[in-house]
Amino acid sequence: MASLVLKMSVSLDGYIASADGSGGWEAAGRSDDGARWVLETVGNAKMHLVGAKTYAMWAGFWPGAAGPFAQPMNEIPKVVFSDSLTSADWGPATISRGDDLASAIARLKKESPDGYLLAQGGVRFARSLVRTGLIDEYRLVVHPVILGAGEPLFTLPLEIEPVSTTAFSRGTVAHVFRAQQ
Repeated sequence: MASLVLKMSVSLDGYIASADGSGGWEAAGRSDDGARWVLETVGNAKMHLVGAKTYAMWAGFWPGAAGPFAQPMNEIPKVVFSDSLTSADWGPATISRGDDLASAIARLKKESPDGYLLAQGGVRFARSLVRTGLIDEYRLVVHPVILGAGEPLFTLPLEIEPVSTTAFSRGTVAHVFRAQQ
């Protein structure tokens, strides 16, 4: 059975989105060694799980992109969780609509014989996944930037176990935690 990994960028003060919704802060501390770590995480996934907003943003960018991330982003199958999306033209992709998120995730984990399903994306989707209790591993990339306010990933207590910490050359740090089941 596959595991579920959630990879998110996090500010040093614990936010995954700025208060005004602006982006770009994730570039703070970007480095070649950090990019290799993220590429390994993305490239080794058996499937990408995303919400509709993230899918729409990616579909507008990745099909015409070049570079080392383009191939895994374009070729690895995606499941988009949305009750409003009617088509997923950038693929391979399927839409999971109308299903209970926890049931859909449990089914996908059982249907995938090995490896991991990689969830990334927006605040609502990420928080919904955390609430399911089905995330096996958190890969949190902490960027050297203070947002001062914003949207946290965690809104409830959660027991996690540290697995590894990797510091990159420009101050970004990747923390991997295993959820205690």
